[in-house]
Amino acid sequence: ADQTLTAAKEWSPSRSLEDMDAAGVALSITSITTPGVSFGSDELARRLARECNDYAARLASDHPGRFGNFAILPWPNADASLREIEYSLDTLKADGIGMLTNYGDKWFGDPYFAPIFEELNRRKAVVYTHPTAANCCRNAMAGIPDTAIEYGTDTSRAIVRTVFSGTSQKYPDIRFIFSHAGGTMPFLIERLANLAKTPQYAGQFPKGFLGEAGKFYYDTAQASNPAAMSALRKVVPVSQIVFGTDYPFRTSLDHVKGLKECGIFNAAELRAIERENPMRLLPRRRL
Repeated sequence: ADQTLTAAKEWSPSRSLEDMDAAGVALSITSITTPGVSFGSDELARRLARECNDYAARLASDHPGRFGNFAILPWPNADASLREIEYSLDTLKADGIGMLTNYGDKWFGDPYFAPIFEELNRRKAVVYTHPTAANCCRNAMAGIPDTAIEYGTDTSRAIVRTVFSGTSQKYPDIRFIFSHAGGTMPFLIERLANLAKTPQYAGQFPKGFLGEAGKFYYDTAQASNPAAMSALRKVVPVSQIVFGTDYPFRTSLDHVKGLKECGIFNAAELRAIERENPMRLLPRRRL
C-alpha cells in the first residue's frame, strides 16, 4: 500500500511521457483509480470530479496526441453525475467514462446505476472500469493487500453481475472495458458457463455466458504474462483485448515486453491489441 501511494504521489506528466517513450507508447488514456472522488460529501465529490476532469483535459491539450482521458463521475449523486457526463463528453471531449467496479457494495447489475447507464447507452459511450475492494472484503487477510486478490475478484463480480442481471443486454451500446484481463473471470469460466445453462438463466442466454461477456473489452494491465493471457485468449477473441499498463504502479515497458514474450500472440495479434482494437474504441484518436 505504501509503494502504491508513493507511485501515485510521484506521478507527473513528464514522468508519464518518459515511461511511454521508453516503451514506444504513442497515446495514454488517463483515469482515476480507487478510491475515486466520493468520500461522503456530494459537494466535495462534484468539485473533485470537475477538477480532475478539467485537469485531464488540460493535460491532453498541453500534449497533443499523447494523452486522452476517461472522466470520473461524482457518483452516487445521479444528477451531478449526469451533468458531469454531459460536460465531460460534450465540452471536454473526454474519450469515455471511468468507473469503479462497485460503489457501496453495489455492482453494475444493480438498478442503482440505471440513470447513468441509460444515458451512457444513449451516447454509445466507452465505460472503463477499475477494481476496488468491496466493504464486505476489505483487509480480509492480514499482511495481504487488497490489490493482490480482492481487486481481481471484484472485477469478476462486476462482470458476472453485468451479465447475469441482464444489464449488458439492456444497455447493449455501452462499450465496457474491464481491467486486468477480467480478473479471475477466465479461470472461473466453466462455472460461469454452466450457471448460464441452468433453468434460471438458460432462456436469457441462448449463446451462453460468453455470448455476453465476450462482447466486453479486457485490458492487459498487470496481466501481461503467459498464464493470464493464455486464459483470456481462450475465452474472448483477440478483438476484445486492449493494451493497458496501470502506470505509475507498473511500467509500460513491462507490458510491451510481457505481451511480446508471453508466446500467446503473433505479430498481427499484438498489433491489434496495442493499436487497432483501442483505435476502434476511440475513433477520434487516429494515430
